Amino acid sequence: MGNTVAREDFEWVYTDQPHADRRKEILAKHPEIKALMKPDYNLIWVVVLMVLAQLTAFYLVKDLDWKWVVFWAYVFGSCISHSMTLAIHEISHNSAFGNSKAMWNRWFGIFANLPLGLPYSISFKRYHMDHHRYLGGDGIDVDIPTNFEGWFFCTPFRKFMWIVLQPFFYAIRPLCINPKPITRLEVINLLAQLSFDVVIYYLWGVKSIFYMLAGSVLGLGLHPISGHFIAEHYMFLKGHETYSYYGPLNLLTFNVGYHNEHHDFPNIPGKSLPLVKKIAAEYYDNLPQYNSWIKVLYDFVMDDTISPYSRMKRQLKGEVKQD
Repeated sequence: MGNTVAREDFEWVYTDQPHADRRKEILAKHPEIKALMKPDYNLIWVVVLMVLAQLTAFYLVKDLDWKWVVFWAYVFGSCISHSMTLAIHEISHNSAFGNSKAMWNRWFGIFANLPLGLPYSISFKRYHMDHHRYLGGDGIDVDIPTNFEGWFFCTPFRKFMWIVLQPFFYAIRPLCINPKPITRLEVINLLAQLSFDVVIYYLWGVKSIFYMLAGSVLGLGLHPISGHFIAEHYMFLKGHETYSYYGPLNLLTFNVGYHNEHHDFPNIPGKSLPLVKKIAAEYYDNLPQYNSWIKVLYDFVMDDTISPYSRMKRQLKGEVKQD
């Protein structure tokens, strides 16, 4: 438990995020890292196999008792669904086909989105680029909780419920903090998703639809993998804005745990981030890090000094360019 009082506001900082300067230093000292800035074509086949795995699961659960539909939605579907959101994260950085084929990545992201049940890929890409450019930016970075979240979810039980409701907050927060005009690609994403959902319902019925949607909601809520939402940027140690996780769940999450490395080099696919850490070990080994996302969730709930307010926030100056 913490030994100081709970926060009543965000940690406002007046310095730039650390990642750009560290990237320059590392590239000056280790220019060989530039060779890792290339697409990960294996990502394509992994995503295709994940989609096929979920299609198979939709078929297999259609005649199960409801208790088993719920069981498999949490034990299997949630893992695949959360992993797929992190595949979409990779695709948003053009890791599947490279920057020269940006639209191929957008279409592929819509395809990867299908077994999640709700349209997500195109909107996520737009907001996620803002998160990298303007980390902690007030009114821009929608990864930062709202003031209501920080104020209300301040007790262990309420913080537990906040974790359960993570999918809800990630869905509505952009509309509250930084609403954007809907784009043509977002409409296509929506129509493709609705068409897919209708086809699944027509072929295999309501249990397959429930399995799909429940897996997505459960996987992004109270789930071991969801520890990454909190581990990445919540300030467990004052002055440290981004944290990496080096535990086994990186195998299911395209190495999203290598989060300092990812923010330093967002154009390097997750597959190569362990190499970044190995090459530039002197920059990463001494940074605060985690080995258990489950412990992160437990500490977040039980430590009175940690809450949704435990984030660094910046008042942006000058011109802000958004997707």
